[in-house]
Amino acid sequence: MRSTLMAKTALVAVSLMTVATVAKADFWSDAAKPYEGVTIRGVSESTPPSNYVKDVLGPAFTEATGITVEFEATSWDQMYDKAIKDMEANTGIYDFVYIEQDIVYSYLARDFLVNLTQAIADNPDLKAPNFSFDEFTSFINYFKGSDGDVFGVPMEAFVKIYLYRKDLFGDQAVQDAFKAKLGYDLAPATTHQQYRDIAEFFTQWGKDNDQDLWGTTVQAHSGHPASWYEFFESWGPTFGVYNWGIDADNNYAASVANGGSMNSDTAKAALKYWLDLIPLAPPETTQSTWDEVAATFAAGRAAQGLVYAENAAWIAVDDSKSNVVGNVGVALPPLADGVMADVESGTGYIGYYDGGAFGIPHSSKNKEATLLFLQFIGQAEVQPGWAIAAPRITHTATYSDPDVVKMDAELDGYYTLLKDKGPLFAGAPPYPFHAQVREATAPFFYEAIIGQLTADEALDKMAEAAEAELTNLGYRK
Repeated sequence: MRSTLMAKTALVAVSLMTVATVAKADFWSDAAKPYEGVTIRGVSESTPPSNYVKDVLGPAFTEATGITVEFEATSWDQMYDKAIKDMEANTGIYDFVYIEQDIVYSYLARDFLVNLTQAIADNPDLKAPNFSFDEFTSFINYFKGSDGDVFGVPMEAFVKIYLYRKDLFGDQAVQDAFKAKLGYDLAPATTHQQYRDIAEFFTQWGKDNDQDLWGTTVQAHSGHPASWYEFFESWGPTFGVYNWGIDADNNYAASVANGGSMNSDTAKAALKYWLDLIPLAPPETTQSTWDEVAATFAAGRAAQGLVYAENAAWIAVDDSKSNVVGNVGVALPPLADGVMADVESGTGYIGYYDGGAFGIPHSSKNKEATLLFLQFIGQAEVQPGWAIAAPRITHTATYSDPDVVKMDAELDGYYTLLKDKGPLFAGAPPYPFHAQVREATAPFFYEAIIGQLTADEALDKMAEAAEAELTNLGYRK
């Protein structure tokens, strides 16, 4: 769509002009004089938000300050491996690291990160006049310590959202066939039964009409944590399974026998449901992480799916990479009865509020120069272009920016949904043992994906393994 690409190009041009204007501010050159010629190095996952930092914000900061930014954007697992090994060994290879919302509690427990609130207070000459932690959305709360101090500057925040093909859902012949078969009108699913009905219908529709089309995406890699996350952070909550089924207030119980819910009847029904979606998804499903799911939907190979919204912009508007430009609909995930009541009571949530921040390791050798960089990318002025290039919003003012409002229309109102419905979602529970429990339980989960264990068997083994690991770590007494 030429008009869409022209509009997107114009918006990016505006964002670059904004960054250039910010870069001319006297504060940056004055504050950076002691560090001119210094090189700071960072590592992150290669995602649209991170690539914007690498391609746009990093060079703009260098122009403004004379401080070079070397930014390594790599795979998710390599990012963690490199960052953690550097911080453990105190080698100081990286001056800033990506902190995903779900791992921050482990980093804080191990004292890996510089207290940014304290660092700014201790260095008033480095405090940018147009930077304030108070301007961020509530997502910044996930990067605060117990005393409220901030340890990471949010650089992305998004939810895992229900995407659907508007062209398919709006096709009259499809609508007629669906109603004739199911007895109700085709629309984005609000219940799990409706979602499965739609998945079965479009999988059969693809077969009957010789189309490369399936009913749903499923992030079901049989050897990568992405599948574990898909269940526990996205689908599980829609059934009413929260916080991985671990009760932190009850001696970190995971098993039903000890008061947890990881292997509850509800969890088992949820996992069986999710596993039963796999045959209704494209063949690449059991090798799909978040990246492949986005690519599958963008290729037009699925009628619906839960997709990390950081990918929504390019799927919706970039016809050089997406076959469904102009046909992407956005909705909340389907929910079981009682889930919304749990949300309203403060005991539940409907899905995953994902994102991350950049933090400074204690091992960094260039803390002051890096502190300037984190404030630079945290200015409200640079946010609109970032939000347009990758649909992440971390500043409250970004929602009302005129260019962001225009982009919101192209994304079927995703920004509006994030603003109004974001509080219905939640980040990962504040577990410092996050990675250890995930790794202890994941092998059984993978066995369920490949059919070596039933949903019931897998969850029983996972609950047992979780409690054994928590006992070893000293959390269960």
